[in-house]
Amino acid sequence: MILKRYLPLSIAISFGLLTLIGLLAPLAPISSLLLNWAGLLLAVALILGVLNLFSVHLKRLFSGRDVYSGILVLSMLAVFALALLDGGSSTSAGDGVRTAFTWIIFPLEAALASLLAFFLLFAGFRLVRRQPGRWSLLFLLTAALMLASSALAFSQLLPDQVSVLLDQFQHVVNDIIVVSGMRGILIGVALGTVVLSIRVLVGLDRPYSQ
Repeated sequence: MILKRYLPLSIAISFGLLTLIGLLAPLAPISSLLLNWAGLLLAVALILGVLNLFSVHLKRLFSGRDVYSGILVLSMLAVFALALLDGGSSTSAGDGVRTAFTWIIFPLEAALASLLAFFLLFAGFRLVRRQPGRWSLLFLLTAALMLASSALAFSQLLPDQVSVLLDQFQHVVNDIIVVSGMRGILIGVALGTVVLSIRVLVGLDRPYSQ
């Protein structure tokens, strides 16, 4: 019981400290070796996850005849077959995997990204209806101004001076307010990652033992 409890903790702390020392001190071979090991383990875990996903949906397909599981299984087999037919080549003109990504995956990602904006706007309006206040009013004004400025900037119905002012307003919002918010979120994510890493290194959090 003691070995099962403290062995993963000691391994995690040891390799974490070695990686940290290798990144901070001029010990590039040690850090690169540990990072290569981590990449290998990540690749193996990814393969096992894909196989587990395939087996689960294959069982659902034959047991419950789930249509979505069948689509997922067929898609995985089709992409795997394209990769085998390509022979590992990534520069040929007839790259089937690249063609599948270009004509299927990328358009789906663009469609989902465009739907995300509508979902966020709809969620904002629902929040305004549930909790009206000054922040709700600020959200409504910002959304209305951005939509109106974007629509009027391309309509060619306004004078040139007004169009220039709207364009400057869009640049101020996008380059100052939006970028500041994104940087704040990234700084928060970085600080959270640092705190979580420290908690793992000192043994307060043990995700590997769950």
